[in-house]
Amino acid sequence: MTQTPQRRLQPVVLGGDIGAYSLARAFHEAYGVRSVVVSGASTGLVRHSRILTHVAEPQIDDPEAIVARLRRIADEHTDADLVVVGSADWLVRMLVQHRDRLEDRYLVPYVGEELLLRLTDKEEFGALCAELGLAHPTTVVHDVASGTEPDTGGLTFPVIAKAASTAAYHDVEFAGKKKVFLVDTRAELLDLLGRVKDAGYVGSFVVQDYIPGDDSGMRILTCYSDAQGKVRFSSFGHVLLEEHAPGALGNPAAIVTGTQPEVVEQARRLLEHVGWTGVANFDLKYDPRDGRYVFFELNPRLGRSNYYVTSTGANPVKFYVHEHLRGLDADPRAVLGPDVPLSGDGEVTTEHLYTVLPGTLLRRYVADPGTRTRTRRLQLTRRASNPLWYRKEWDPRRVAYLLVSQLNQYRKYARHYPVAQSRALAWTGPAAPQGAREGA
Repeated sequence: MTQTPQRRLQPVVLGGDIGAYSLARAFHEAYGVRSVVVSGASTGLVRHSRILTHVAEPQIDDPEAIVARLRRIADEHTDADLVVVGSADWLVRMLVQHRDRLEDRYLVPYVGEELLLRLTDKEEFGALCAELGLAHPTTVVHDVASGTEPDTGGLTFPVIAKAASTAAYHDVEFAGKKKVFLVDTRAELLDLLGRVKDAGYVGSFVVQDYIPGDDSGMRILTCYSDAQGKVRFSSFGHVLLEEHAPGALGNPAAIVTGTQPEVVEQARRLLEHVGWTGVANFDLKYDPRDGRYVFFELNPRLGRSNYYVTSTGANPVKFYVHEHLRGLDADPRAVLGPDVPLSGDGEVTTEHLYTVLPGTLLRRYVADPGTRTRTRRLQLTRRASNPLWYRKEWDPRRVAYLLVSQLNQYRKYARHYPVAQSRALAWTGPAAPQGAREGA
């Protein structure tokens, strides 16, 4: 009996940022395929790449244009199994809301719309954390369109303010727009909310307790739940430094992978409680005042810094492909590869440094001397990765762009996050418990 040849794989990635390129790289590393990357314009991140084919879609904000573009791409690849992924929450929401017009041609590996909207809404996510006993910042949710003033009596300034729905917030523009705001006074908060309202945002704004400490207090956790809602895999990371330019504020710029079983167990309980499937990416922060890990939000996708998972050898795009297109083995290590050290519950244990910054710049901003030493050790022992530097990419025009981009990182940090400011924010109280094994 003649065996039917396996159809080739064709990934399509929506977005043009570091996260989109990292997804294309992950597909290339795993399967040797060139992804089609669709973004609003050609950027240096995707230009002159040998591992992807770039398609410019000027109307990327328009769902009708994106659906039409995706169907034209599918018409060009009728001999392939197609999977489409988004590199931002609003792109994932677009795919989910128009799944019925795409899934005859594509695998769309995300949860249903109702669950996605519930868990990515910061108010709803906070309520779920409270229900399950997970640490979450003291929060006030304000209806921006109401015209009233928020009740901040239970909060102490400074506070953190951010849109409850990042997907809806994407659609508005105003002077000084940021992903996350650190607000020093109530007057400053009222001014911000007024500008957001005038810009046309009609959702809720979340005002939260500010947890002390610099960027190194942040943590990241990526989980994968199978089609039955069982968490099969997790990868925990200690953020060393975040981006500080307004458009990328809060995105990790450097992460050291490690383990934190307590956090993984809490995330598992939440995901399995709601029946989540696919990838979930959590933002957390260590609170030095009480030693707890505080859950901020859930992102329904592989995040902008998704290569921190791939760099350990645990390529997460394999879950999408093997579960839905190639057949998932009962042992997650068979999907990830035999060399990935896993704990008994499928958690990656490899210590590895992910960074998008030059090594000297990163070490300049890491306040803790011990962490700086560990960072340098990982770099010297070649356990460090920058997703943009890939040995399969050798076009001299791309290399030149990356060299200039790396030099510009020094200028960006000097402008938006002076060293003196980063050191002033550093927490001088008790360190995180050694038992947490966060790569220490």
